[in-house]
Amino acid sequence: MANESTATPASGGWEAKHVYVMATVCLVVGLAVGYFFRGSESAQPLTATSAEPTPSSGGWPTMNGAGVQKMPSLEQMKEMAEKQAASLQAKLKNDPKNASLLIQIGDIYKQTHQFKEAASYYEKSLAIDPKNVAIRTDMASCLYYNGDADGALAQLQQSLEYDPNDANTLFNVGMIKWKAKKDKTGAVAAWRDLLKRNPNLDGRRKATVEKMIADASQPGDS
Repeated sequence: MANESTATPASGGWEAKHVYVMATVCLVVGLAVGYFFRGSESAQPLTATSAEPTPSSGGWPTMNGAGVQKMPSLEQMKEMAEKQAASLQAKLKNDPKNASLLIQIGDIYKQTHQFKEAASYYEKSLAIDPKNVAIRTDMASCLYYNGDADGALAQLQQSLEYDPNDANTLFNVGMIKWKAKKDKTGAVAAWRDLLKRNPNLDGRRKATVEKMIADASQPGDS
């Protein structure tokens, strides 16, 4: 996870390049600020395959002349998002209170790294269904990627009011406190709470949390 420490929040948000690089790294690694599980019910890990659009769903990643996958630019991804979301937005005009539609549109924008837009759709869905902890985790992730660590933490704290045992939420609280707030003590406390509240966590995920605790407990600034 060392690569994440190179992207730090700045006043007024991060530069687009930094957001893009960090988001790409986080999606490929499959942890960072996202789902420790792929949704609170399905318990599937976030992977590059499940997190990123496939050629059939949006045409990226693209291939360069050497046959190597090449990530599109932010502008290209924005165009892809608008095309993919168009039909759903048309339906939304006739059913503006449809939380499911709002989430689907938010997912499209998140997957194409349009985090500000994604957060706005997730926020609208949460106004309809505020107890949806999984979507609030998505919204927190988008806020974080867009440079608003405090806003992300506020959303995660609200999630814990609805479900204090949620592993995704507790994992992300730790990640943001460690990487964005430089609060290693707070991060370790969140992860220890995660293990305490989830005694039946499978071995792989438990080992991941234990490693994060060990890493954050090391002396130094990162």
